[in-house]
Amino acid sequence: MPNRMRILTVADADRARLDRMARDRGAPARVAERARIVLLSAEGLTGPQIAERVGCSEPTVVKWRRQYAGAGLAGLEDVPRPGGPRRVLTDAVISEILSATVTPPPEALRAAGVTHWSSRRLAEWLGRTRKIEVSHDSISRLWRRFCLAPHRTEGFKFSTDPQLEAKVRDVVGLYLQPPENAVVVCVDEKSQCQALERAQPILPMRPGIPERQTHDYARHGVTCLFAALNTATGQVTDACYPRHRHQEFLRFLKKTAAAYPGTELHVICDNYATHKHAQIRAWLAKNPRVTLHFTPTGCSWINLVECFFSVITRQAIRRGSFTSVKDLTSTIGAFIDSWNDHPVPFTWTKEPDEILASIKRAKTKANVLTKH
Repeated sequence: MPNRMRILTVADADRARLDRMARDRGAPARVAERARIVLLSAEGLTGPQIAERVGCSEPTVVKWRRQYAGAGLAGLEDVPRPGGPRRVLTDAVISEILSATVTPPPEALRAAGVTHWSSRRLAEWLGRTRKIEVSHDSISRLWRRFCLAPHRTEGFKFSTDPQLEAKVRDVVGLYLQPPENAVVVCVDEKSQCQALERAQPILPMRPGIPERQTHDYARHGVTCLFAALNTATGQVTDACYPRHRHQEFLRFLKKTAAAYPGTELHVICDNYATHKHAQIRAWLAKNPRVTLHFTPTGCSWINLVECFFSVITRQAIRRGSFTSVKDLTSTIGAFIDSWNDHPVPFTWTKEPDEILASIKRAKTKANVLTKH
């Protein structure tokens, strides 16, 4: 007897919803499968035909066809599965898990090369040493609940500069209250800008798919981008050199001074040794209108030109494909020319006292965590 099924009637509103469910790339596969089964049933296909097209068994087709016919779209949702109630962890067990999570693995595990806990490793260790029977899923849920992520790590750096406070007040003071009739510029080098040519064409963005690029590339060389950001206007003076020695810094310093002739010029830069070279000091002695201000050691974040470097890296360099260093420097120059047509200054808002207090709190917290 031939396998025939009565055509399933689907309302127009349901059809539109089912079509979206079937096409949604972000939806679980089971949701798309059920939507396709109902849509194909509405077209009059038989059970075997639907099963072949969807890639499932015929009983699955019968089940979801029947579910929709009886309850509509609600019938396609998952129902609670049978089984015992979820085990509720006691406060004592929760405390034990959290305490173990924030404690480094024991010496025996560290000797075996283990640097941090995983949910499975912690569950096994608790069961073996503390006689606490808990699943790794329960530990994972607990970690999400208390925002714990043993698998993640972040970097930090505290400045050891003995003149930290004085330099912070000096640099931030130039941002918040610049001297009258003077220009303040932030200078730095973005070294090792690589001219990378992707081995294959970059694939454009599509709905649901980001832009993609191959990991393979040819490296055609590097350049060093020097930039001086005018803190008041956002204008950028730039130059690209093959290296970043004191000779290149002096050339760029002269170029920056020439861009602002006849005015007092305050230059904020970091403690890089080339910025303090004898030739630099000699040139500054002959040009007293130019004053260098140094950021604290390990505090590059206080230099506003870093904000501009972040912008040009994200928008022009990182996702580009360059056939030569000349191609890269041309792209950098075109971006900065466009930026200078409509410059946007970066506004510093924090007072020196707020910054120093924040640094002090962070150091105190780090000391407490280290002791415990």
